[in-house]
Amino acid sequence: MSIFSNGRAGSRRRAFRNPTEDPLWLKLLLGGVAIAFITVLLLLPLVLVFKEALAQGASAFWASITEPDALAAVRLSLTAAAIAVPLNTVFGIAAAWSVAKFDFPGKTFLVTLIDLPFSVSPVVSGLIYVLVFGMQGWFGPWLNDHNIHVLFALPGIVLATIFVTFPFVARELIPLMTDQGRDEEEAAATLGASGLGTFLRVTLPNIKWGLLYAVLLCNARALGEFGAVSVVSGHIRGQTNTMPLHVELLYNNYDYVGGGGDQQLFTGGALRCRRTGSGAASQQGSAQQSGGNNGGETHKPFLKRTPRLEKLYLSFKLLQDDFRWRKRE
Repeated sequence: MSIFSNGRAGSRRRAFRNPTEDPLWLKLLLGGVAIAFITVLLLLPLVLVFKEALAQGASAFWASITEPDALAAVRLSLTAAAIAVPLNTVFGIAAAWSVAKFDFPGKTFLVTLIDLPFSVSPVVSGLIYVLVFGMQGWFGPWLNDHNIHVLFALPGIVLATIFVTFPFVARELIPLMTDQGRDEEEAAATLGASGLGTFLRVTLPNIKWGLLYAVLLCNARALGEFGAVSVVSGHIRGQTNTMPLHVELLYNNYDYVGGGGDQQLFTGGALRCRRTGSGAASQQGSAQQSGGNNGGETHKPFLKRTPRLEKLYLSFKLLQDDFRWRKRE
C-alpha cells in the first residue's frame, strides 16, 4: 500500500509546475513577436536610412552634411536645445521638489498643468504662439512697432521647444523624489542645514542619475521636435529651418542622399543620447536597489561623513517616530 502511495506522490511531484513560470513555447512566441515588431518598425527603417545616405558614396554623404544649409540647421537645432533644456531642467527640479517634498493647495492642479503638453498636439501648441505673437494676435502689433521678432525667428522656435519638452524632467523626477521621502531633508534641516545646502548635499546626490536620464530625454525631444517648430519657424531655408525641417525639405525635393545623410547624422546623435540615458537609468536603479538592501534606507552621503552626524540622525529618527506615535494617540 505504501509503495503505491509513494508512486502516486512521486508522480504528483514530477507533474507539479511553478504557476509563475510560463511554458517554453509561450516564451518563444512572445519573444519572436517582440523581435519581429522591433525589426520591422525600428531596425529596418534605420537600415534604409543608412543605405540611402551612402547610395552615392561617402563623398556625396560628406557633401550633404557639410553644405551651408545643413550646417545652419544643425546650429539652429543645437542653439534651441541649449536654451530650452537648461530652462526645463531648472523648472523640472523646482516642480518635482515642490510636489514631492511639500503639501500645498493646488498640488494636483500643478501636476495636471505639467502633463498638459503630453495631451496637446505639438501643432496646436505652435498655433497658440501664432495666435499670441502673430500680427493678428495679442502682442503682434506691439512687437511689430518695436521691431521685435518672435515668430519666424529663434525666439519662437525656442518657445515652442520649451513648451513641448518641459514635462520630461519633472515627470521623471516626481516619482523618484516621492519614493525617496522627506526624512533626509527633514534631518538636514534639523541639523541646521540651509535650503541650498540641503539640496546640494542631500537631494541632488540621490537624484543625479534620474536627473541625467531626464535631461537626455528632454534634449533628444528638443532636437527632434517637428510639429510645433514647423508652425512657428516659417521654413526659411538656412535661417529658421531646424534639422528635422531641413530633412523634410530635402525629401520633398527628392534629394534622398542629402536627406538620408542629415537624417543619419541626427539619428546617430539621438541613439547616443538614448544609450547614455539607459546607462543613467540603470545606475539609478542600482542605487535604489543598494539602498533597499541596507535596511530600506537610501544613501546618505552627507550623514556618513562623521559618526556624530549619524548619531544625530538616528536620534532625530527616534524623536520623529515618538512624535508620530503620540500624535496618533
